[in-house]
Amino acid sequence: MKEAIFKGIIAYPITPFDVNEKVDISLFKTLVERLVQSGANGIAPLGSTGVLPYLSDEEKEAVTEAAMQQVSGRVPVLAGVSCLTTERTVYHAKFAEKAGANAVMILPMSYWKLSDDEIFRHYNTVAKAISIPIMAYNNPATGGLDMSPVLLKRLLQIPNVTMIKESTGDVQRMHSLRKELGEEVAFYNGSNPLALAAFAAGAKGWCTAAPNLIPGLNNKLFEAVANNNLKEAQDVFYKQLGLLQFMVGKGLPRVIKAGLNIQGVESGYLRSPLAVLGDEETAQLKQILATLN
Repeated sequence: MKEAIFKGIIAYPITPFDVNEKVDISLFKTLVERLVQSGANGIAPLGSTGVLPYLSDEEKEAVTEAAMQQVSGRVPVLAGVSCLTTERTVYHAKFAEKAGANAVMILPMSYWKLSDDEIFRHYNTVAKAISIPIMAYNNPATGGLDMSPVLLKRLLQIPNVTMIKESTGDVQRMHSLRKELGEEVAFYNGSNPLALAAFAAGAKGWCTAAPNLIPGLNNKLFEAVANNNLKEAQDVFYKQLGLLQFMVGKGLPRVIKAGLNIQGVESGYLRSPLAVLGDEETAQLKQILATLN
Protein backbone atom coordinates (compact mmCIF):
# COMPACT_ATOMS: atom_id res chain seq x y z
CA MET A 1 0.00 0.00 0.00
CA LYS A 2 1.21 3.52 -0.78
CA GLU A 3 1.95 5.34 2.46
CA ALA A 4 -0.76 7.77 3.58
CA ILE A 5 0.97 10.29 5.83
CA PHE A 6 -2.01 12.64 5.78
CA LYS A 7 -5.63 12.07 6.66
CA GLY A 8 -8.56 14.29 7.49
CA ILE A 9 -8.35 18.06 7.14
CA ILE A 10 -5.14 19.41 5.59
CA ALA A 11 -5.31 23.18 6.05
CA TYR A 12 -3.88 25.85 3.76
CA PRO A 13 -2.58 28.95 5.55
CA ILE A 14 -2.60 32.20 3.63
CA THR A 15 0.66 33.96 2.82
CA PRO A 16 0.07 37.46 4.28
CA PHE A 17 1.83 40.60 3.09
CA ASP A 18 2.50 43.91 4.77
CA VAL A 19 1.39 47.28 3.44
CA ASN A 20 4.42 47.35 1.12
CA GLU A 21 3.54 43.89 -0.27
CA LYS A 22 6.43 42.19 1.51
CA VAL A 23 5.78 38.75 3.01
CA ASP A 24 4.87 39.11 6.69
CA ILE A 25 6.53 36.04 8.25
CA SER A 26 5.55 36.94 11.81
CA LEU A 27 1.87 37.17 10.89
CA PHE A 28 2.18 33.98 8.81
CA LYS A 29 3.38 32.09 11.88
CA THR A 30 0.47 33.45 13.89
CA LEU A 31 -2.01 32.26 11.27
CA VAL A 32 -0.35 28.83 11.07
CA GLU A 33 -0.56 28.49 14.85
CA ARG A 34 -4.25 29.34 14.66
CA LEU A 35 -4.81 26.47 12.21
CA VAL A 36 -2.89 23.99 14.36
CA GLN A 37 -4.84 25.04 17.45
CA SER A 38 -8.13 24.68 15.55
CA GLY A 39 -7.54 20.97 15.09
CA ALA A 40 -6.21 20.68 11.54
CA ASN A 41 -4.78 17.23 10.80
CA GLY A 42 -2.05 18.68 8.60
CA ILE A 43 -0.69 22.02 7.36
CA ALA A 44 0.03 22.77 3.70
CA PRO A 45 2.09 25.97 3.26
CA LEU A 46 2.25 27.34 -0.27
CA GLY A 47 -1.02 25.70 -1.21
CA SER A 48 -3.86 27.53 -2.94
CA THR A 49 -4.03 30.45 -0.51
CA GLY A 50 -0.25 30.58 -0.28
CA VAL A 51 -0.08 32.32 -3.70
CA LEU A 52 3.06 30.35 -4.52
CA PRO A 53 3.45 31.65 -8.11
CA TYR A 54 3.56 35.23 -6.78
CA LEU A 55 6.57 34.57 -4.54
CA SER A 56 10.29 34.73 -5.18
CA ASP A 57 12.51 31.75 -4.41
CA GLU A 58 13.69 33.42 -1.23
CA GLU A 59 10.12 34.10 -0.11
CA LYS A 60 9.07 30.51 -0.74
CA GLU A 61 11.98 29.32 1.36
CA ALA A 62 11.14 31.72 4.16
CA VAL A 63 7.49 30.60 4.21
CA THR A 64 8.43 26.92 4.21
CA GLU A 65 10.92 27.36 7.04
CA ALA A 66 8.46 29.45 9.05
CA ALA A 67 5.78 26.78 8.71
CA MET A 68 8.13 24.06 9.91
CA GLN A 69 9.28 26.17 12.86
CA GLN A 70 5.75 27.01 13.94
CA VAL A 71 4.22 23.56 13.49
CA SER A 72 7.21 22.01 15.26
CA GLY A 73 6.19 18.43 14.54
CA ARG A 74 2.70 18.62 16.02
CA VAL A 75 1.04 17.69 12.71
CA PRO A 76 2.53 16.65 9.35
CA VAL A 77 3.46 19.39 6.87
CA LEU A 78 2.86 19.20 3.12
CA ALA A 79 4.92 21.87 1.34
CA GLY A 80 3.96 23.22 -2.08
CA VAL A 81 6.97 23.26 -4.42
CA SER A 82 5.41 23.62 -7.88
CA CYS A 83 7.32 25.56 -10.53
CA LEU A 84 7.21 25.84 -14.31
CA THR A 85 10.60 24.18 -14.76
CA THR A 86 11.77 20.83 -13.48
CA GLU A 87 15.03 22.36 -12.26
CA ARG A 88 13.25 24.86 -9.97
CA THR A 89 10.80 22.22 -8.76
CA VAL A 90 13.73 19.99 -7.80
CA TYR A 91 15.39 22.93 -6.06
CA HIS A 92 12.35 23.72 -3.91
CA ALA A 93 11.56 20.07 -3.22
CA LYS A 94 15.10 19.55 -1.91
CA PHE A 95 14.81 22.70 0.19
CA ALA A 96 11.49 21.54 1.68
CA GLU A 97 12.97 18.15 2.53
CA LYS A 98 15.98 19.77 4.22
CA ALA A 99 13.65 22.09 6.15
CA GLY A 100 11.84 19.06 7.54
CA ALA A 101 8.65 18.84 5.47
CA ASN A 102 6.95 15.45 5.68
CA ALA A 103 6.01 15.53 1.99
CA VAL A 104 5.80 17.88 -0.98
CA MET A 105 2.90 18.69 -3.28
CA ILE A 106 3.60 19.18 -6.97
CA LEU A 107 1.21 20.67 -9.53
CA PRO A 108 2.48 20.36 -13.11
CA MET A 109 2.49 23.91 -14.45
CA SER A 110 2.74 24.76 -18.12
CA TYR A 111 2.75 27.60 -20.60
CA TRP A 112 3.08 25.03 -23.40
CA LYS A 113 0.83 22.00 -23.02
CA LEU A 114 2.89 19.09 -21.75
CA SER A 115 2.53 15.50 -22.95
CA ASP A 116 1.99 12.63 -20.52
CA ASP A 117 5.59 11.56 -21.06
CA GLU A 118 6.87 15.04 -20.20
CA ILE A 119 4.76 15.16 -17.05
CA PHE A 120 5.98 11.70 -16.02
CA ARG A 121 9.62 12.72 -16.51
CA HIS A 122 9.00 15.90 -14.50
CA TYR A 123 7.73 13.96 -11.49
CA ASN A 124 10.29 11.20 -11.87
CA THR A 125 13.19 13.66 -11.91
CA VAL A 126 11.96 15.40 -8.76
CA ALA A 127 11.29 12.08 -7.05
CA LYS A 128 14.83 10.88 -7.68
CA ALA A 129 16.21 14.05 -6.07
CA ILE A 130 14.40 13.63 -2.73
CA SER A 131 13.49 10.84 -0.34
CA ILE A 132 10.24 12.17 1.11
CA PRO A 133 6.81 11.39 -0.40
CA ILE A 134 5.22 13.40 -3.20
CA MET A 135 1.57 14.31 -3.65
CA ALA A 136 0.73 14.65 -7.35
CA TYR A 137 -1.73 17.52 -7.64
CA ASN A 138 -4.20 17.71 -10.52
CA ASN A 139 -5.84 21.11 -10.94
CA PRO A 140 -6.30 22.08 -14.60
CA ALA A 141 -7.94 25.39 -13.67
CA THR A 142 -4.71 26.70 -12.14
CA GLY A 143 -1.98 24.56 -13.69
CA GLY A 144 -3.39 24.42 -17.20
CA LEU A 145 -2.97 20.63 -17.40
CA ASP A 146 -5.45 17.86 -16.71
CA MET A 147 -3.89 14.57 -15.65
CA SER A 148 -6.14 11.63 -16.45
CA PRO A 149 -6.66 8.76 -13.99
CA VAL A 150 -4.55 6.66 -16.36
CA LEU A 151 -1.64 9.11 -16.10
CA LEU A 152 -2.03 9.39 -12.34
CA LYS A 153 -1.88 5.61 -12.10
CA ARG A 154 1.34 5.72 -14.13
CA LEU A 155 2.81 8.34 -11.78
CA LEU A 156 2.21 5.99 -8.87
CA GLN A 157 4.80 3.67 -10.41
CA ILE A 158 7.35 6.20 -9.14
CA PRO A 159 8.28 4.88 -5.66
CA ASN A 160 7.84 8.07 -3.64
CA VAL A 161 4.81 9.43 -5.51
CA THR A 162 2.45 8.09 -2.87
CA MET A 163 -0.52 10.48 -2.93
CA ILE A 164 -2.89 11.96 -5.49
CA LYS A 165 -4.84 15.20 -5.05
CA GLU A 166 -7.76 15.74 -7.39
CA SER A 167 -9.20 19.24 -7.92
CA THR A 168 -11.06 19.17 -11.23
CA GLY A 169 -14.41 19.69 -9.52
CA ASP A 170 -15.82 16.63 -11.30
CA VAL A 171 -17.34 14.11 -8.91
CA GLN A 172 -17.14 11.40 -11.56
CA ARG A 173 -13.37 11.85 -11.56
CA MET A 174 -13.34 10.85 -7.91
CA HIS A 175 -15.07 7.58 -8.69
CA SER A 176 -12.82 7.04 -11.70
CA LEU A 177 -9.78 7.48 -9.46
CA ARG A 178 -11.09 4.96 -6.97
CA LYS A 179 -11.81 2.47 -9.76
CA GLU A 180 -8.57 3.06 -11.68
CA LEU A 181 -6.18 3.37 -8.75
CA GLY A 182 -7.75 0.89 -6.35
CA GLU A 183 -8.98 1.21 -2.79
CA GLU A 184 -5.50 1.11 -1.26
CA VAL A 185 -4.21 4.27 -2.96
CA ALA A 186 -4.28 7.49 -0.94
CA PHE A 187 -6.15 10.16 -2.88
CA TYR A 188 -7.23 13.55 -1.59
CA ASN A 189 -9.85 16.10 -2.45
CA GLY A 190 -8.94 19.66 -3.40
CA SER A 191 -12.35 20.81 -4.63
CA ASN A 192 -14.18 22.41 -1.71
CA PRO A 193 -17.78 21.92 -2.93
CA LEU A 194 -17.07 18.21 -3.47
CA ALA A 195 -15.85 17.50 0.06
CA LEU A 196 -18.69 15.14 0.99
CA ALA A 197 -18.74 13.39 -2.39
CA ALA A 198 -14.97 12.92 -2.29
CA PHE A 199 -15.03 11.37 1.17
CA ALA A 200 -17.83 9.09 0.00
CA ALA A 201 -15.65 8.07 -2.95
CA GLY A 202 -12.84 7.10 -0.60
CA ALA A 203 -10.68 10.21 -0.27
CA LYS A 204 -8.25 10.01 2.67
CA GLY A 205 -8.41 13.73 3.28
CA TRP A 206 -9.49 17.19 2.19
CA CYS A 207 -6.90 19.87 1.33
CA THR A 208 -8.65 23.17 1.97
CA ALA A 209 -8.36 26.79 3.08
CA ALA A 210 -11.75 26.63 4.79
CA PRO A 211 -10.29 25.93 8.27
CA ASN A 212 -9.10 29.53 8.32
CA LEU A 213 -12.77 30.47 8.72
CA ILE A 214 -14.83 27.42 9.79
CA PRO A 215 -12.50 24.82 11.32
CA GLY A 216 -15.18 23.36 13.56
CA LEU A 217 -17.49 22.50 10.68
CA ASN A 218 -14.63 21.09 8.61
CA ASN A 219 -13.49 18.88 11.47
CA LYS A 220 -17.03 17.71 12.19
CA LEU A 221 -17.47 16.64 8.58
CA PHE A 222 -14.38 14.44 8.70
CA GLU A 223 -15.35 13.04 12.09
CA ALA A 224 -18.80 12.14 10.82
CA VAL A 225 -17.34 10.42 7.76
CA ALA A 226 -14.79 8.55 9.90
CA ASN A 227 -17.64 7.37 12.13
CA ASN A 228 -19.75 6.30 9.13
CA ASN A 229 -22.47 8.72 10.20
CA LEU A 230 -23.93 9.69 6.83
CA LYS A 231 -26.77 11.81 8.21
CA GLU A 232 -24.41 13.89 10.36
CA ALA A 233 -21.96 14.23 7.47
CA GLN A 234 -24.71 15.47 5.16
CA ASP A 235 -26.04 17.95 7.71
CA VAL A 236 -22.60 19.39 8.48
CA PHE A 237 -21.59 19.54 4.83
CA TYR A 238 -24.71 21.29 3.56
CA LYS A 239 -24.40 23.85 6.33
CA GLN A 240 -21.00 24.95 5.02
CA LEU A 241 -21.64 24.44 1.30
CA GLY A 242 -22.65 28.06 0.65
CA LEU A 243 -19.34 29.33 2.00
CA LEU A 244 -17.35 26.70 0.08
CA GLN A 245 -19.06 27.73 -3.17
CA PHE A 246 -18.45 31.41 -2.41
CA MET A 247 -14.76 30.73 -1.80
CA VAL A 248 -14.35 29.00 -5.15
CA GLY A 249 -16.39 31.59 -7.02
CA LYS A 250 -14.65 34.67 -5.61
CA GLY A 251 -11.09 33.38 -5.21
CA LEU A 252 -9.53 31.74 -2.16
CA PRO A 253 -6.90 34.33 -1.11
CA ARG A 254 -9.25 37.32 -1.18
CA VAL A 255 -12.14 35.45 0.47
CA ILE A 256 -9.99 34.05 3.27
CA LYS A 257 -8.44 37.46 3.91
CA ALA A 258 -11.84 39.15 4.01
CA GLY A 259 -13.31 36.40 6.17
CA LEU A 260 -10.51 36.65 8.70
CA ASN A 261 -10.99 40.42 8.88
CA ILE A 262 -14.73 39.95 9.44
CA GLN A 263 -13.93 37.60 12.31
CA GLY A 264 -11.55 40.14 13.81
CA VAL A 265 -8.37 38.27 12.85
CA GLU A 266 -5.45 40.22 11.36
CA SER A 267 -4.75 38.89 7.85
CA GLY A 268 -2.38 41.41 6.32
CA TYR A 269 -2.57 42.51 2.71
CA LEU A 270 -2.69 40.88 -0.72
CA ARG A 271 0.03 41.10 -3.35
CA SER A 272 -0.87 42.78 -6.64
CA PRO A 273 -2.58 42.08 -8.94
CA LEU A 274 -4.89 40.43 -6.38
CA ALA A 275 -7.37 42.89 -4.95
CA VAL A 276 -9.63 42.75 -1.90
CA LEU A 277 -13.29 41.84 -2.17
CA GLY A 278 -15.63 44.69 -3.05
CA ASP A 279 -18.15 46.08 -0.57
CA GLU A 280 -21.05 44.05 -1.96
CA GLU A 281 -19.10 40.80 -1.93
CA THR A 282 -17.80 41.50 1.57
CA ALA A 283 -21.37 42.05 2.75
CA GLN A 284 -22.38 38.73 1.21
CA LEU A 285 -19.52 36.97 2.96
CA LYS A 286 -20.40 38.61 6.26
CA GLN A 287 -23.95 37.32 5.95
CA ILE A 288 -22.78 33.80 5.09
CA LEU A 289 -20.44 33.70 8.07
CA ALA A 290 -23.14 35.09 10.36
CA THR A 291 -25.42 32.17 9.51
CA LEU A 292 -22.62 29.72 10.32
CA ASN A 293 -21.46 31.27 13.57
